Amino acid sequence: MTGPLRAAGADPARASAGLVMIHGRGGSADDILSLLGPLALPDVAAVAPEAPGRSWWPTSFLAPAAQMEPFVAAGIAAVAAAVAALERGGLARGRIWLLGFSQGAGLALEAYARAGEGLAGAFGLSGALVGTSDLAGAGPEPALYGHAPKRFDYAGSRRTGRVWLSVHERDPHIPLKRAEETAEVFRGLGAEVDFRVYPGEGHGIMRDDIAAIRARLNP
Repeated sequence: MTGPLRAAGADPARASAGLVMIHGRGGSADDILSLLGPLALPDVAAVAPEAPGRSWWPTSFLAPAAQMEPFVAAGIAAVAAAVAALERGGLARGRIWLLGFSQGAGLALEAYARAGEGLAGAFGLSGALVGTSDLAGAGPEPALYGHAPKRFDYAGSRRTGRVWLSVHERDPHIPLKRAEETAEVFRGLGAEVDFRVYPGEGHGIMRDDIAAIRARLNP
């Protein structure tokens, strides 16, 4: 597979499923692809784009929409190119999943909400939706770590898709309120949503995340 993507796992032409894997801030395509080891899914084809400077956006995903949108649009284009690469390799769109951690989870979820119709679903590990625009007239909220709320205006249906969303009760980067909103948005789009809130403080990929990914991608 050519282009600015790293690939690992099975040949897409013979794979049971595909994964577009999206790294977090400071990570790399190789970092997120290393998750294939503990996943132990030899029949899955994976590709991973890499962000310029290893960051999909330079600020918190909670920042105003005008600051976020150029970076979000560029990230979604990278995800779309990764999906297209798996499709060219022989995988049907309905067998391709998006998976991201942290900042990459936000991008995976946003790409699935905006342009993911027909995909199998998305795994958002310690992440939440960015949102489409600022909520007019709303001010900063403590529950959003001092940021203002967003609108979540997405078109289409995700009735054939599944979303796994996980976050800690006290994540230093992802407000629980935004994660709760994310789960509700996807339910409203018709997706089957599994929302896992881990107790305490943390920001990472947990054992239950690995088990959930394995359960959904095993043929």
